[in-house]
Amino acid sequence: MDYMFQNGFLGTRAPFFMDFVMIIVALLPLLVMGAISMAKVKEYKLHAITQNIIFVVSVIVVGYFEYGVRSVGGFETFMEESHASHSYSLYVLIFHIVVATLSLVIWVKTLWSARGATQSSQLPGNYSQSHKKIGKLTFLGICLTAFTGIWVYILLFVY
Repeated sequence: MDYMFQNGFLGTRAPFFMDFVMIIVALLPLLVMGAISMAKVKEYKLHAITQNIIFVVSVIVVGYFEYGVRSVGGFETFMEESHASHSYSLYVLIFHIVVATLSLVIWVKTLWSARGATQSSQLPGNYSQSHKKIGKLTFLGICLTAFTGIWVYILLFVY
């Protein structure tokens, strides 16, 4: 696993694992948007499969990220080379963690309730409007998580 801590490929101070995670985070809203578009053309089964795969891969990537961050000493280690304000960067990180955690909870709720509604033949059907509403909230959370994650990356590895 030494490759994780080699120089990254985006031309910043970030190690490889951070650059890899940054690419996934930046692509996540686009991937989810693609899965949503499947539902819009009534490919509901493919929509469900794709959403579940994206979720599982995202959780694995977060685990990979957490392992890497903990292995090198965490936020404080990355802040050593940053020229951004420590307190400002910490506030942005805390905001990112709150947004990401809430988004994860909402995403899990969306997937779980959709599974139950599909099994009881309410989706597509009676539950569709509720599912669309919570789906939009989930997508907003994913977009905010990506935005704030990129923001933290820039503060730690670009400035």
